[in-house]
Amino acid sequence: MEQLQNRRITVTGGAGFLGRALVRQLKEAGAQVFVCRSCEYDLRQRSACERLIADSNPEIVIHLAAVVGGIGANLTSSGRFLYENAIMGLELIEAARKAGVEKFVASGTICAYPKFTPVPFKEDNLWNGYPEETNAPYGLAKKLMLVQLQSYRQQYGFKGIFLLPVNLYGPFDNFDLESSHVIPAMIRKFCTAAEEGSKAVHLWGSGEPTREFLYVEDCARAFTLATACYDGAEPVNIGFGREIHIRDLANLIARLSGFSGEIIWDRSRPDGQPRRCLDTERAQSAFGFKASTSLEDGLRSTISWWREYSYGQRASAAR
Repeated sequence: MEQLQNRRITVTGGAGFLGRALVRQLKEAGAQVFVCRSCEYDLRQRSACERLIADSNPEIVIHLAAVVGGIGANLTSSGRFLYENAIMGLELIEAARKAGVEKFVASGTICAYPKFTPVPFKEDNLWNGYPEETNAPYGLAKKLMLVQLQSYRQQYGFKGIFLLPVNLYGPFDNFDLESSHVIPAMIRKFCTAAEEGSKAVHLWGSGEPTREFLYVEDCARAFTLATACYDGAEPVNIGFGREIHIRDLANLIARLSGFSGEIIWDRSRPDGQPRRCLDTERAQSAFGFKASTSLEDGLRSTISWWREYSYGQRASAAR
């Protein structure tokens, strides 16, 4: 991609789930990529943000670093999720502006949308209500970056774009049952149950809500295209454009995992937002992005990766 050839790009969270896929694609496009790791730069600290910019001397910053988790993690760590995500965005954007960085790409979240947003979610609906309660602190912290970037564009002419990716999944996701999102949690539970011959798997909620999911490689491609081609002030949804009931998702993952037992829903646990599905027209018209990986194909790939990874982990522990 000519627009990124030899461009100096710093990626926070570049060693993470989405980050590793994005960094690879940026390098394939000819960019010079600096990966920011949390063990070297604590982005909650202003001095660390300034040092990162000085050390990497970027033309473009892509900010993916975040404190994230599923419904359970959002409930138990709401204060941490609010503070740490907000302060990272505030300090890093300010450091980039002061250093004259040409462009800042911020990763938002679908959790920023109001709880009862009409489906499909359009970017113009972003401010029409309060987010779903279980993940509102996280969603509002990320949403603050949009306000900061738009106000900095108005006052300083600072070029910042804000992308709103839907729920992601794929290889290298977080499969820790205490903090993972729905797909990796289900994959781990169903694969384990299939291997152990368990007769039942317990899942949170009623299974009635809907969610939209995007394969991580597709999301990385969207960020690459937006970094190269989009300079607008308006937020942009990044998604697949189709929703699925959580109950149907569970049945699909169970089938692909080889689990044939009973699925038991714990209705005492929260469901989260009733429906989530994005309108993706702006991404397609603004920079030509359209997802290409079907949910079933993406799940097959993710399940295969998890089985290989977990087998390797068990083999290493047995040595």
